[in-house]
Amino acid sequence: MKSDDARVLREVQRNTKMAMKAIDTINDRVFDDGLSQHITRESMKYADIYNKATDRLLSGKAASYRENGFQDMMLKGGVRANTMLNTSTSHIAELLIQGSNRGLTSMWRAINHNENAGNVSMEIAKELMDFEEKNIERLKQYL
Repeated sequence: MKSDDARVLREVQRNTKMAMKAIDTINDRVFDDGLSQHITRESMKYADIYNKATDRLLSGKAASYRENGFQDMMLKGGVRANTMLNTSTSHIAELLIQGSNRGLTSMWRAINHNENAGNVSMEIAKELMDFEEKNIERLKQYL
C-alpha cells in the first residue's frame, strides 16, 4: 500500500472516530426525538465508513490510526462545556454542523496533500465527505 493511501485512510479513521465519540458524548443531552434518531443513524454510517477504511488498511498491511488520549479528553470536555448551559436542539445541531465542517476541511487537506492515493482510498474519503455534506443539509432543519 502506498503511503498516500495509508495517510488518507487514517484521516478517514480519525474523522469518523471523532464523530462517533462526539455523538456518544452529546447524545444524552439531546431532548428532541427526531434529532436523537438522526444522530444515531449518523453514528452507524460513521462506523460503516470507519470499518471500510480499517479493512482497506488491514488488507494493505498498513498501520491504523492510533487514538490520542489527550485529543479524546479535549473532545469530550469541549462537548460538555459547549452544552453545559445550552442544550437546545438548535445549539446541538449547530455544534454537529461545526464538527462536520471541520471533518470536511481535514479530509480536503488529506486529499490535496496525498494526491498519489489510489482510487479505492479516494472513494472511501469521498464517501465520507459526501456523507458530511448531506449531513450538514439534514441538520439545518434543526437550527
